[in-house]
Amino acid sequence: MQKEKSTLGFPTLYPDADLRNALSMIYFKLPFDENLYSADNNNSDEQHIVFHSFEGSETVAHPGKIIKIKPEETDLTQLVSSALPQDSNHFTPETKDEYLKNLANVIDVINQNELPKLVYSRRKIITDFHKIDLSKSFKNLCDSYPNAFRYIFTDEKNAWMGAFSEVLGKFNKKTHTFETMSLAGTLPVSESWSEKEIEEQKPVTEYIRNILKNYSDNIEESATYDHVSGNIKHLRTDFKAMIRPENLDLIIQQLHPTPAVCGIPKDFCKEKIRELEKFPRELYAGYIKIETEENIFYFVNLRCCKLYQDAVHIFVGGGITAQSSPEKEWRETELKSEAILKNLTFSN
Repeated sequence: MQKEKSTLGFPTLYPDADLRNALSMIYFKLPFDENLYSADNNNSDEQHIVFHSFEGSETVAHPGKIIKIKPEETDLTQLVSSALPQDSNHFTPETKDEYLKNLANVIDVINQNELPKLVYSRRKIITDFHKIDLSKSFKNLCDSYPNAFRYIFTDEKNAWMGAFSEVLGKFNKKTHTFETMSLAGTLPVSESWSEKEIEEQKPVTEYIRNILKNYSDNIEESATYDHVSGNIKHLRTDFKAMIRPENLDLIIQQLHPTPAVCGIPKDFCKEKIRELEKFPRELYAGYIKIETEENIFYFVNLRCCKLYQDAVHIFVGGGITAQSSPEKEWRETELKSEAILKNLTFSN
């Protein structure tokens, strides 16, 4: 197999050396990096790309070394919809009326237990198409969100695609610097922040700050600022800390799931999510670990969908507080679903 080193330390794969199994493949792009990467599937003992479910009970690993795909080989013709599984779930998505009713129950739980926040999610299920063009859909997603982690993968059981900017963690192996962010609150780019969004983001920031204090005496925290992602924006606060490498896994375990995808207190909200949400989250709101020669990235799997031959399940959610308006929260989830939906290319 003929390879050369890329600038990030990944070998570049030449066209005649692509021996990957078409039933199991992944393509991804790192934030602000238009190079296309994959895994060579050549060594099952090496796992540099691992998807972790929201519950933590499921992982999907893509074995082998991370490789950089040469530009002339990035048409992704191996991604064909006929290789996708059929949707055998027979799930019926929540109607708007069902969602509003369920969200009223969520707000009751928040008030009864004096919760700062609880995250509630739903699936938007698309079935009115004949075939999905995976290659064009992924290219559209990459073009729409250059500052995001973007991926598509298929294996014998699953097919997922997503693009999102939230970083659960980034660890530099040489400097032992750990970076993370508090990202919460969602509005259309043109609207102004209200007390609801500001109060929603504060406990996420406090939660992360308190965890990092247990592992570092040197923590840098930025001012809160707008983070724009396509047609929506969030409130964001950045953190940087020096940590011991042996504490990295423990920090990630304590950070996940953050209040931005779960709520506060974490264990109580996770239990309520199991009770209140209509569908399991699976890989949605879990995280993806990408290990390179220099860094270990942990990306939160938020703007994502599960792909089938005959359906697309788009996962969307929102942080609910005592001040939440169910009608406004419904509109927010519809807006978030557009981040994926507008990039999908179908044929009828």
